[in-house]
Amino acid sequence: MTSAAQSGAVAPPSTRARWRAIDAIDGTLRRLFPPRARWLIPYVFLVPAVLIVFVIVAGLFYIGDSSLRVLDRSTFTQSDDYSLTNYIGVYERTGYRSVLQRTFVGATTVTIVVLLLAFPYAYAMVRTTSSFMRKFLLFNLFLPFFLGQVVRAYGWLIILGQQGLMNNTLAQFGIGPISVLYTNTAVTIGLIQYMLPFGVLMLAPALTAIDEDIEAASGSLGARWWETLWYVVLPLAKPGLVAATVVVFTISLTEFAIPAILGGGTNDYVANAIYDAFFRISDMGAGSALAVLLILFGSFLVAVLFAVAGTGTMGFVRESDQ
Repeated sequence: MTSAAQSGAVAPPSTRARWRAIDAIDGTLRRLFPPRARWLIPYVFLVPAVLIVFVIVAGLFYIGDSSLRVLDRSTFTQSDDYSLTNYIGVYERTGYRSVLQRTFVGATTVTIVVLLLAFPYAYAMVRTTSSFMRKFLLFNLFLPFFLGQVVRAYGWLIILGQQGLMNNTLAQFGIGPISVLYTNTAVTIGLIQYMLPFGVLMLAPALTAIDEDIEAASGSLGARWWETLWYVVLPLAKPGLVAATVVVFTISLTEFAIPAILGGGTNDYVANAIYDAFFRISDMGAGSALAVLLILFGSFLVAVLFAVAGTGTMGFVRESDQ
């Protein structure tokens, strides 16, 4: 691969600023470290990442430990002995099973719909030759990030309410009113709107990396547009599709605010059940067991996705065989 220096390309100012900052830090460390200890300097740059991982692992250890201790409701303290009582309680309680099922089905539905909507949006944004259209699509893509998640959820309250925009529009055609608010459908709609920009942002770099000449060559060889899309664009965009799937699915899986606001307390996701267990009924064991199950199931599904469809060393299929 040709380096930027060899190709004569000039790095952008932000990149040059980062290089200068890293050189300054490296120079400072070399003055601080004696010559015999300078081999440790590269590892110093890993300290922030190691600290972040340590905090996450410490939190997971605390949650795992708490999930194996049973709450004594007479003293509201956790037992000293370990047992699987909290996990058995999650399995036996119909409410918890319903919440787990609703969460995984909802996250899967949101992921599929977001991918179907995000792909044509990202493709149009990357391939359009109109500067105005590209700026318009980028503006619409980033505008939701300037609004808080709660604000967007309350916006859907106005749109989906009995006297909201949707029912007022349907009334013009003699339809309705339709009760969507405080249902699982409202939660799904809110999550799709919330996750769509993430899906587009994950797909756009992968589509940008596809050379337009490859698509043109496919068309010149007689392939129809859908054949080019199916056999050329989609396989080359697989890294972006995998990344978008992982990001959208995992964030939807742990979503709290939108199910709480649009679900009306009757369509909670696992994050809402964990919050209730910790802060409403003070049962840390049950909340921790739900958190552990959420982490294990989510990690397992993401691992399966990486193994089946992932690229590089994380996939079952070698890139050379694809």
